[in-house]
Amino acid sequence: MSVTPVAAAHPSARPAPAPAFRGRIGRDARSGHYAVPRRYRLHLAAADPDCLRIAVTHSLLGLDAACPVTFLPAVPDCPDGGHSALRPLYDASAHRYTGPALAPVLSDDWSGRIVSSHGPDIARDLARRFGGGRPALYPCGAESQIEAVERMCAQGIEAAAQRAGAADVEEAGRAAALDTLLATLGVLERGLGAHLNLISDQITAADVELWVALVQLDTVHRYHLDADAVHRIADHPALWAYARRLAAHPAFGAHLDLDAVARRHHARCQGLEAAGAAVQILDWAAHAADGA
Repeated sequence: MSVTPVAAAHPSARPAPAPAFRGRIGRDARSGHYAVPRRYRLHLAAADPDCLRIAVTHSLLGLDAACPVTFLPAVPDCPDGGHSALRPLYDASAHRYTGPALAPVLSDDWSGRIVSSHGPDIARDLARRFGGGRPALYPCGAESQIEAVERMCAQGIEAAAQRAGAADVEEAGRAAALDTLLATLGVLERGLGAHLNLISDQITAADVELWVALVQLDTVHRYHLDADAVHRIADHPALWAYARRLAAHPAFGAHLDLDAVARRHHARCQGLEAAGAAVQILDWAAHAADGA
């Protein structure tokens, strides 16, 4: 599939707070941080979309032995939105760090410090530095297509869905955002006909990105949309069949904790529930159970 973002989607990356740490895993010892089995540890709260992407990537690569994972509670336990379990790592990694101790985190067990708290970098480094003999989630020549899918998911799906359901946005703004969302889903729907997965027959990082965006769309964003909007979103049969098939894949469905997603959403959400809350698109739990 040749992926071209719809015109209404913005070219910027996913809007998020600036990560506190942006270290990278390099090719060899000269880079400081380099790939050594069991040197690094992931700290993830799988209800968080960035963490869910990393958890799926980690499972697809089969890195349980090479890079252990510590899973955190779905809802952070600190008043600032951080995790108390991560506070020692943040304090050890930055003098007088005052921000929230957020997940995801890739830490270095040799030094007891954080390498990175930037989700996309972590996923790429896992695939590129630990990926020898494992599935090529970032295949040679596909980087631009994967980046296009990331932009489409960030702006055309996630940001558009948030704005379409925002109570403090005027009606014209919500309608325009819904149009952007539906246009993006239409592009992806048409593109799925060429291959088994999004850009090839093999699962790539683009599939991880899109699947998590669809999970969020159905388990979080639809609660703030009206029933007609959700029915229009659901009217993309190839896209939702694809999401259903990936949910049954063990590397995807095993990390889908719907109760945790709901608890995180209710703890963070300040919007109003709309009629779309009653219109579930997929039975995610049943499809994940099929894969198990």
